Amino acid sequence: MENIIRFTAADLLKCTNQRSGEIKFGERVQLIPAETSVYEALKSSDAEFVLLGIPEDAGVRANNGRPGAALAWESAVQTIVNLQHNKFCKGNRLLILGRIDVTESQKLAETIDQSDKEGRKELSKIVEKIDKDVAYIICQIVKAGKVPIIIGGGQNNAYGSIKGTSLAKGKPVNAINYDPYPDFRVLDRRHSSNGFMYAFEEGFLKNYFIFGVFENYASKGVIETIKKYTERIRYNTYEQIAIRKEKHFSEEMALAVGFIGDDPFGLEIDLEALPNVGGSIMTNTGFSIEKARQFVHYFGESKNVAYLHISEGAPQLGDEKNPQLTGRLIAHLVTDFMKAKKVV
Repeated sequence: MENIIRFTAADLLKCTNQRSGEIKFGERVQLIPAETSVYEALKSSDAEFVLLGIPEDAGVRANNGRPGAALAWESAVQTIVNLQHNKFCKGNRLLILGRIDVTESQKLAETIDQSDKEGRKELSKIVEKIDKDVAYIICQIVKAGKVPIIIGGGQNNAYGSIKGTSLAKGKPVNAINYDPYPDFRVLDRRHSSNGFMYAFEEGFLKNYFIFGVFENYASKGVIETIKKYTERIRYNTYEQIAIRKEKHFSEEMALAVGFIGDDPFGLEIDLEALPNVGGSIMTNTGFSIEKARQFVHYFGESKNVAYLHISEGAPQLGDEKNPQLTGRLIAHLVTDFMKAKKVV
């Protein structure tokens, strides 16, 4: 399996803070040794979930957003390995594969002027290269019978996650996106706000539900595009649920799972939806973190959920004194997802 920097025993030892009388995730999670075939090791492992990082923000830069999402993986994995292995959630259910090797792509992206139109075109070419690696690796993980938990990176990686899952399943898949923005912009070039549109147009995405759109930031063009495909694309807005009380959060989740849950689907969480969480676009309004955790648990219970993708977290753009909070938030969402799948 190309372009993977595996998470090693040395990485695990460095990150895990062992304490007498405690058992940390890092003492129980599974790894793939360097000399072992990744695909064969995945197939033979009894872990249900595979943790994968995509430490890039080229897609965010291509969308002229604030960079920083490349740092979410390191923050998250350091937190995850220091969680308690206990009766509520067991570390051996998780295999930490490592991160996609986007080192050169990220270095190049950091040298390009994103304020320049030609610069953004160059960044989009980098995103297309990353797309190929993401789709290939996700396909291999899903074919091996595992559930990927993907930590970005920008939400441009939704495209590769959907495509890889679709290729592994041999058919189009569905997706639900917990996001204030539809990410369904025109197919001009690849960036963080049109991954779902590309997946839809290329036949990898069947039904798509956007949960909690901010009405003030949904462009007329995107809404008109969605209207063309009302049989396959649905959405609700934050204002309908939280402000005007026209709809109820739990009822909307039930409607959404009815729309996408009969087939394999991806569960997409954009951290920009959450108030005061560091990201390329931060917000001071939106559903609470507790609502997001309930959302992950609810959809994680479905037998057809194929992956979890957490994107757009940027630790250094949040609380200056507590950048680790982004990693802690991601760790909560990861374990909420794991706990939703009962051990049989």
